[in-house]
Amino acid sequence: MTVKAVKMPCTSANVYTKVPDGGWGWTVAFAFFVVEALTYGIIKSFGVFFNDLMESFDETNSRISWIISICVFVQTFTAPLSTVLSNRFGHRLVVMAGGLLVSTGMVIASFARSVVDMYVTIGVVSGLGYCLSFLPTVTILSQYFDKRRSLVTAVASTGECFAVFSFAPAITALKEQIGWRYSMLSVGVLQLGITACGSLLRPIVIREQEEEKAQPPEESTETKYMLENEQTCTSIESIDSGVDITTSPSNVPGKTKAEPKSEEPKQQGQNPVENNSTPPEPKTKLLDFSVMRDYSFICYAFFGLFATLGFFAPSLYIIPLSRSLGIGKDHSAYILSAMAIAEVFGRIFAGWVLNKKPIRKIYIELICVILLSVALVAFPFASGFWGLMICSVYFGFMLGTVAGTHIPLLAEDDVVGIERMSSAAGVYVFIQSLAGLAGPPLAGVLVDTTKNYSSAFYSCAAGMVLGAMFLALVRPCKTGLCHRQQQQQQQVEESTAGPPPELPDDFIDMDIGKAEHSGKGSDSVV
Repeated sequence: MTVKAVKMPCTSANVYTKVPDGGWGWTVAFAFFVVEALTYGIIKSFGVFFNDLMESFDETNSRISWIISICVFVQTFTAPLSTVLSNRFGHRLVVMAGGLLVSTGMVIASFARSVVDMYVTIGVVSGLGYCLSFLPTVTILSQYFDKRRSLVTAVASTGECFAVFSFAPAITALKEQIGWRYSMLSVGVLQLGITACGSLLRPIVIREQEEEKAQPPEESTETKYMLENEQTCTSIESIDSGVDITTSPSNVPGKTKAEPKSEEPKQQGQNPVENNSTPPEPKTKLLDFSVMRDYSFICYAFFGLFATLGFFAPSLYIIPLSRSLGIGKDHSAYILSAMAIAEVFGRIFAGWVLNKKPIRKIYIELICVILLSVALVAFPFASGFWGLMICSVYFGFMLGTVAGTHIPLLAEDDVVGIERMSSAAGVYVFIQSLAGLAGPPLAGVLVDTTKNYSSAFYSCAAGMVLGAMFLALVRPCKTGLCHRQQQQQQQVEESTAGPPPELPDDFIDMDIGKAEHSGKGSDSVV
C-alpha cells in the first residue's frame, strides 16, 4: 500500500515513499485526457476547415497543408525548450502558459486575411503552445504510475479520439450556421481549458523512508575480530608486517578512528564525510543529451521520425479523398468520426496488452506498426462510402495502438528508462519535427502533381515501413550495447586491479610463533 510521506497544500508537491500508481495521479490522468482533446484532437480535426481555407484564400492543397505542417514542426522542434522550462519552472506553470498561447493563436487566426497569417498564428504561436501543453503533461503522468503506466496513459490519451469524434461533426454543423471564422474563434476560446488542466499538475517527489539501525557497540566489534583472529591463529599485531588483514577493525568502514593515521586527512585540511551525514544530491540537468550516445534510442528516434509521416496526413486527407469519390460532406465527417472511435479502442487495447507481465513491449509496438503500414496501403484501393469506412476503422484502430504508446515506451528499459525519460522525450519529439514539417506538404505536392489523393497515403505508408525497420533494431542495439559495456567494464577492472600481494612464506609461522611464545610465557608465569 502506498503511504504518503508528507501532506502538502494543494499548490505544493505530492511527496510519496514510492510511486503511487494512483492517488493524485488519477487527477493528472484526467487533465491529460482533456489536454489531448484540446491539442491533438483539434489538430486532427483541422481537416474540416481544409476546403473552406482553399476557397477563401484561393490556395492549393500544398500551401494550405503548410499550416498544420508548420504547427507540428514548431510543436516538435521546441520540445527540448519544453523540457528545459519544465525542469526549471515546473510542469504546472509551463502547461498553463502553453494553454494561453494555443488559445491566442487560434483566436487571432479566425481574423486572418491570408494563408501567411495562418502560418504565423496557428503554425508558430499555437504550435509553441501545443508543445508546452502536451509534453510536460504526458511526462508528469508517467511519473505518477509504474505498474499501470501503459494502461493509464493509453486510456488517458483517448481524449484526442473523443475530440475528433465530437469536434468534426460539431464544427461542420457550426460552420453551416455561423461560418468557418466564428467556428475557429469558438475553438480558440474552448482551448483555454488547457490552462485549467495545467493548474491540476502537482509535482511529485519520491522520497524513500529512512530506517535508522542501531549501531553495535565498538567493544563487541573488537571482541568479534579478536575471536576471528584466535580461530585463524593470527594476531592483530600482524598489521605491523606490512600486509593489511581484512578481518582487522582498521579496515571496517566507520572504524577508522581506531588507527592514528586516520586523523591525517583532518590535519591536512580534508574533511571526510561521516557515516551519518547525507551525501549531496546531484544537480538535475535541465536537458540531458547523453541519450544521443545510446544506440537503441537513436534507432527509436529514427522510428519516430519516419512514422510521423503517417500520423497526420490521413486525418487531413480523408475528407478530401471521400469528396473526390463523390461522398457528401456529412458522410465524410462520419468517416472521420468512425476513425476516431476506432482509435479509442486501439489505444485501450494497446494499453491492456502492454500492461501484461511478462511481455516485451517493443515487439508488440513493432507488430502494430507493421499492421498500420498495411492500413495505409489499403486506402487507395477503397471505393465508395463503406470501403472508406472499413479502411478508416482499421487505420484508426492500428493508429491508436501506436500513437498512444510510442512516447510512453521511452520509459521502458529497452529504450532509455524512466530516469532519463524527461530529456529523452524532448530530444525524441525534437527529431520528429523534421517529419512533421515535411510530411503534410510532401503529401500535398504529390496530390497536386498526380491529381490523385492516393499518392498521399502511399507516401505515408513508405515512411511507416522505414519506421518499422528502425524499430526492429532497437532491442538488438540495446542488448549489444549492454554486452559491450559489460566487456569494457571487465577490461577496466582487470587493468586497474594489480596482481595479488605476495605474502612472505613465514607470515603464518611468525604469528603462530608469537602465539606459542606468549602461551609459554603465560605458563611460566603461572
